[in-house]
Amino acid sequence: MEQVESEGNNKKRVQGGKTTTELVLSTYMEGNEFVFPKILQLHVPLDAVVADVTYGKGIFWKNVPKEAYKLLATDIMTGVDCRSLPYTDESIDCEVLDPPYAEGFFRRSKTQSGALTGSHDAFWKRYGNHKRPVVSEGPKYYDVVLDLYFKAGQEAKRVLRKGGVFIVKCQDQVSANKQRLLHVDLINYYEPLGFYTKDLFVVVRSNKPCVSRLVTQVHARKNHSYFLVFVKKSGQSHSEVEKGRSGKEVAEAK
Repeated sequence: MEQVESEGNNKKRVQGGKTTTELVLSTYMEGNEFVFPKILQLHVPLDAVVADVTYGKGIFWKNVPKEAYKLLATDIMTGVDCRSLPYTDESIDCEVLDPPYAEGFFRRSKTQSGALTGSHDAFWKRYGNHKRPVVSEGPKYYDVVLDLYFKAGQEAKRVLRKGGVFIVKCQDQVSANKQRLLHVDLINYYEPLGFYTKDLFVVVRSNKPCVSRLVTQVHARKNHSYFLVFVKKSGQSHSEVEKGRSGKEVAEAK
């Protein structure tokens, strides 16, 4: 911040602020419970209403003081689907979304558990209350992951206030031997939806991942994930968009 000092009739600008190394960084080799509070510190004001719609075991909040925010903790295990939230339009200051982002979590048969072993299984036990969603219809493989994120993003647009913060955890993956950059797909979808991509954090695993029955490696193994921080733009509200859409449909019918 600039300050102005006067010397007689002359004024000169003096740079304010201080020199420090105590900064929130973009990359960390720490657990989510250590990175998440830093994201809140930088982007979410104290006492804000925060809906964590994939709360699970609450790992993200382990190091966040309980009195710091008005936390609304829900997930599919408590009967609340992140794609259909029980909140009124534009009533939430911040939403946190961290659904399962490995396609193996959505295998259509419980016997198709190959992608749920090893490190994935340990992750699910820690964050998912030991239960896995099984999808019986709809998109398959990577597309089912996208479908979940996209629909959850639409619902976040509805419940967030203008200027509200949308914190999304995700990880890129290889599906059917094809590189799928989930964080890029989400940015490309959420931006036209009405969000501004304000920040991106990279979380690097501190331990080495392991793969069973490796024959030939053709892609680099992912050992990092992302926190994406979006801000809802001050455009039309969800209700205004729906009202306009309905009016258009009526006009076309006439």
